Amino acid sequence: MRPGYDPKLGRIKTDASGVVLDRAFIAHLQIAAADAVVASTTGVHAAVTSTAEQQVVTTAITNPAVPRNITATAGGTAGDIKAIQVIVAGTNYADEAITETLPAFTVDTAGTVTGSKAFKTVTSITIPAHDGTGATTAIGFGAKLGLPYKLAHNTVLAAYLDNAKEATAPTVTVSSTAIESNTMTLNTALSGKIVDAYLMI
Repeated sequence: MRPGYDPKLGRIKTDASGVVLDRAFIAHLQIAAADAVVASTTGVHAAVTSTAEQQVVTTAITNPAVPRNITATAGGTAGDIKAIQVIVAGTNYADEAITETLPAFTVDTAGTVTGSKAFKTVTSITIPAHDGTGATTAIGFGAKLGLPYKLAHNTVLAAYLDNAKEATAPTVTVSSTAIESNTMTLNTALSGKIVDAYLMI
């Protein structure tokens, strides 16, 4: 006999006496092809030339099309690059104010560091002083896609890129308290093709 459902409690009865389970739903998250673009090291702000003093950038910022993690790239004269940590401020998927201190650059070495939080918007970028005026710092976005749920554990069932199921499951990071820390990274690089994900909530 089919187990019953209690609509008042939103719980499903089972074949085990006295045991009931919470009901779950399958959510479909779709990201349009135009928004699922490849990661860009300058997608948020073009390279800023160092003044050898701290700089706070609030203009000429381009927000990612969908919530994505943020990157910072050090370039220019390698000897002027300092092991600074860029601070990004903005909002998350729920339009709440968030900040993130990105990992430190490697001294005297050009390269990119990657943040973990998904930013819907970026409102300011704080770039501490480099060792000289030959260094540059560019701000971009990475491959992590923000999820619009606070998850206690990974409930992503499947992901599709360009309507083809990913053979390898996406890398999912979850947080039950901070929506910006719930992200999904596909195994295949994003390339301007539609993304579909199905998850239990």
